[in-house]
Amino acid sequence: MLKGFRDFMMRGNVVDMAVGVVIGAAFTAVVTGFVSAFLTPLVGVVVGAAGDFSSYTATIAGVKFPYGQFLNVLIAFVMTAAVLYFCIVLPIGKATARYLPKKPKTPMRPCPECLTEIPEAARRCSACTAHVEPLVAPTAY
Repeated sequence: MLKGFRDFMMRGNVVDMAVGVVIGAAFTAVVTGFVSAFLTPLVGVVVGAAGDFSSYTATIAGVKFPYGQFLNVLIAFVMTAAVLYFCIVLPIGKATARYLPKKPKTPMRPCPECLTEIPEAARRCSACTAHVEPLVAPTAY
């Protein structure tokens, strides 16, 4: 029983997932710190609220609505999403496109029997298993 548990824990995907969760938590702290230390005060300078809207409230029929807390959370969310997009997602997407270009797509053609798209070098349709003549010589792998 313990051997099975050990084997499960030593699988690569379990360890990779655990490392990803830990790094994700640490990265969350970094992004949250950046947003609260730099970006939220900038919003406060622009709107003149010193970056804290928690004191903003509205009273309707004697009921107090603390909408300022929601504004704080909403601004933090939008800023966090912007930081993640512009500092992580966009640069990684550009680096991936530059350094890991996609393989050219295999030219396709319709199967003469069922009209399913198959590679030009195919000798048999994957959908209907009909024999077809290749249009190009198959490439060696």
